[in-house]
Amino acid sequence: MPYYIYKVFPFHRLEKVAVLDAFPQASAQAKTLRKDPACRRLQGEVIFAEDELGAETLLTEVREPAPRLDDD
Repeated sequence: MPYYIYKVFPFHRLEKVAVLDAFPQASAQAKTLRKDPACRRLQGEVIFAEDELGAETLLTEVREPAPRLDDD
């Protein structure tokens, strides 16, 4: 399965940047994207998915916040 790199804008707008076969290259490209001053107000995400639709579904699904230690 490939690694997809996306720019994630407010309101779940996505822009595909690249599709790579290996995680080290995908991670390096995402880190470079995050350091770009023009992309400071958005997220760069790497997602491992079966296809482009699966990647976009995973990036836009609403997830429960992680439990905090002080929530006992």
